[in-house]
Amino acid sequence: MTSLPRRRALLLASALAAPALWPAGSRAQATWPDRPIRLIVPFGAGGAIDTLSRTVAQRFPEVTNGQTLVVENRAGAGGTIAGLAVSRERPDGSVLMMADVGANAIGKELNPNLAYDPATSFTPIIHLVNLPAVLMAHPSVTATSIREIIEQAKARPDGFTYSSAGNGNGSHLFMALFLKEAGISMVHVPYRSGAEMVTALIRNDAQFGFPTVSSGIGQIRQGNAKAMGIGNPEGTPLLPDVPAISTVIPNFRVAVWHGIVAPAGMDPALVARINEVFGRIAAMEAVKQRIFETQAGAVVGGSPQQFGEFIQGEIARWTPIIRAGGIRSE
Repeated sequence: MTSLPRRRALLLASALAAPALWPAGSRAQATWPDRPIRLIVPFGAGGAIDTLSRTVAQRFPEVTNGQTLVVENRAGAGGTIAGLAVSRERPDGSVLMMADVGANAIGKELNPNLAYDPATSFTPIIHLVNLPAVLMAHPSVTATSIREIIEQAKARPDGFTYSSAGNGNGSHLFMALFLKEAGISMVHVPYRSGAEMVTALIRNDAQFGFPTVSSGIGQIRQGNAKAMGIGNPEGTPLLPDVPAISTVIPNFRVAVWHGIVAPAGMDPALVARINEVFGRIAAMEAVKQRIFETQAGAVVGGSPQQFGEFIQGEIARWTPIIRAGGIRSE
């Protein structure tokens, strides 16, 4: 029979050895991050998603005992160059991605030859923000409401043009959805960026456009463009007199969204830890204020499961729009 001191010694030895027997995910959950983390951004410096990423990175050391989040821009192919790179990384938490609808939801539908599948190549972590979009018109457009735009467009099919930030870009999809739901048509003129899209509109090279509020509000306030409707039903306090499009087209809702994803196959314990870290950053009042002031955006937050369901919903929503319009990425 084992003596009491002997049994105590065995229990102590087992306790000391236990960490070595813990699942890898449990250890990762307890220690992440133990090194600088790379955050891949699928567009160039200076844009909305880059601004968001750097806002988050600035606060990252405050909730990670001083570890840093290094923002790395990898622009090109509507974000899918970055998406492909991240999809090939190890799911150990060392490389994350600031998600975008193109790279992380509909890229395969826009480009059937894409070398990864956004629906299966990533682990959703957290839905960070939604950025409201605004339907804008050149001042020469005589319509003063969404209803009048629809009436005029029906009276002159293909008589209007609209600009976008590129084939398959959110601004293109938002307008395609609006035209479908309104039962009207306009001629699409794609450009290479949100800035070019807005410039085309104020030059009257196109009569309409659907940029983010942060991209268009300067021109609206200067009188170079008219705000006709907000994409989300809640509207935005930055344009309090502009109605939501959903007041005319029920259930109409569009917004640019971003969140954090990782390569597929990440351990659930590590997913939970990373979600916790970014959730704490998103909950900071200074971060919420910064996102609102710079991008008119609203923090979302939530669980990995909620973000995963949201992305699947985006795939389901935009796929028929893309197919019906024969939309392909550039």
